[in-house]
Amino acid sequence: MLFENLNIIEPILKALKTEGYTSPTPIQEGAIPAILKGNDLEGCAQTGTGKTAAFAIPILQLLYSKQKALKGPRNIKALILAPTRELAIQIGESFTSYGKYTGLKNTVIFGGVSQRAQTNALRAGVDILIATPGRLLDLMHQKYISLEHIELAVLDEADRMLDMGLGHDVKKIIAKLPSSRQTMLFSATMPKEISKLIESILIKPVKIEVTPVSSTIDTIKQAVYFVEKRNKKSLLLHLLKDKSIESVLVFSKTKHGANKITGDLVKAGIEAEAIHGNKSQNARQRALTNFKEKKIRVLVATDIAARGIDIEKLSLVINFDLPDVPETYVHRIGRTGRARAEGIAISFCDREERDCLRSIEKTISKSISVIKEHPYLV
Repeated sequence: MLFENLNIIEPILKALKTEGYTSPTPIQEGAIPAILKGNDLEGCAQTGTGKTAAFAIPILQLLYSKQKALKGPRNIKALILAPTRELAIQIGESFTSYGKYTGLKNTVIFGGVSQRAQTNALRAGVDILIATPGRLLDLMHQKYISLEHIELAVLDEADRMLDMGLGHDVKKIIAKLPSSRQTMLFSATMPKEISKLIESILIKPVKIEVTPVSSTIDTIKQAVYFVEKRNKKSLLLHLLKDKSIESVLVFSKTKHGANKITGDLVKAGIEAEAIHGNKSQNARQRALTNFKEKKIRVLVATDIAARGIDIEKLSLVINFDLPDVPETYVHRIGRTGRARAEGIAISFCDREERDCLRSIEKTISKSISVIKEHPYLV
């Protein structure tokens, strides 16, 4: 299957070729035709399966086909809600890449920064708005944004939004949307709360589930190192002696832990930066950009970065701390092995984390290989 087989228009095909995309992933193969036909859509797919393109491509095509008939100022016709700033920015970059030859305009709004640049972009006219719920409601309240012309709406990472306590804000926003809209909801997991949300906002949706809930991608090689908590830093430095490891995303359970790991790495002469909720938006984006551009070798993150961050050709994820919630493990390691590429996920497990490891293995329905050849084996 090629993108040409999905009846995608030439301006978007041209952009996809520029990006090096030729074959759609399963979620794209299922979602793009359904959305182009005007269906509401319920998509369940784990991170790293190409969900953004699955809704961005058909939205661009649907709006492109109508824009020539529209006159006057641009009104917001498509709204994409995302749980975090980082994911919103990533979605915006995807719309810009896929829509570069369509003439359609998108902008991204999120909190934590001055609203001036965002409101200036809105005044200039926007076709597609990507937003986090809090800043969207704020700018709606200030009368900078009207949702009355919305034709297409997307809730991305819906389960994450509910986990973050954004459910009330999401419902407020949905209540302001036209009833005649086309709606798409994407989620990595389908708990009862999401099922209720789907029933309340989607009309006869096409359901697409391309991977089992809470499963991990087969192209990711997973391994665990049993190590005492006090030796985790030494083990990390030991692994990073391998110069062939060019870029590593390290996950810490806490913000303080992320800062400490980063400090230890820098002291050892390894370029590293941290990204977590206490960092300003500018600092977070700068660290992420430095990592993507290979200016730093290691990015240390809390779970704020576990979803939606698309780092091209990231070969290694290290769980310095195992997460308490097994599904979080799936999202973390999904930063590697994206778009069918191979990846490696390594986890450090101390004595207190053995129960977490067992819960993870039960959730993903597989045993994780134990690496015994290291100097800090328990």
